[in-house]
Amino acid sequence: MPKLLEVCVDNFESALAAISGGADRIELCSSLVEGGLTPSPGLLAQIQQVNNKKVPIFCMVRCRPSNFVYTREEIDIMVEDIKILKQKGADGFVFGALLENGDVDMKKCRDILKSCFPLPVTFHRAFDFCRRPTIEVEVIIDLGFTRLLTSGQQKNAQMGVKLIEKLCDQVENRIIIVPAGGITKDNLKYIMEHTDANEYHGSFRKLKNETKHEENEVLLGEKDGQLYVADEQLIGEIVHMLKND
Repeated sequence: MPKLLEVCVDNFESALAAISGGADRIELCSSLVEGGLTPSPGLLAQIQQVNNKKVPIFCMVRCRPSNFVYTREEIDIMVEDIKILKQKGADGFVFGALLENGDVDMKKCRDILKSCFPLPVTFHRAFDFCRRPTIEVEVIIDLGFTRLLTSGQQKNAQMGVKLIEKLCDQVENRIIIVPAGGITKDNLKYIMEHTDANEYHGSFRKLKNETKHEENEVLLGEKDGQLYVADEQLIGEIVHMLKND
């Protein structure tokens, strides 16, 4: 089975780099510095206008940063976001919700999956906060998610290969396990050799510029002057490694 690459982006320039670099799929977010939030419909629409390779674009569904324990009102907000993103050409979605005890919130996941239907939905790295990963992966499968992003509940996928491999063996072909978190050109081969994964996920970014407000100390947010974009050349190299394994 050919190995695929999903590139996570949060701006138009990064999406272009991912498409040109040969990404097999894009995860579209806003605010990657906060772990990725729901993208704007305008960003999705603009990317789809230039997506001549028809690379599938899966949209993050996450209305705020911090944990993955959502209120009823927050679910309603995300349901509305899904409706709009569908209209703008989303090819799939990425979502995850947990209970306070670290188990998957089945009811809220069902509500989101129903709104996303018939498009595929990936369960994101909320999974890495589950207290019983080998049990909760079965819940995720039963709910109908098609993919699962995970770092193996470690700081990065390289450190989490043991659990990732265990999950791949457990689920067989019932769901696609996608290693994610800190994947680089230097550790990709190791992760490939120590798991049975066929899809991989990363942002592969570089610092484009850092604006220095020499006469103005105002900041609108943390590291306000920094802009990161996907590295087209690096993405191409990663794709080459995956396709020629």
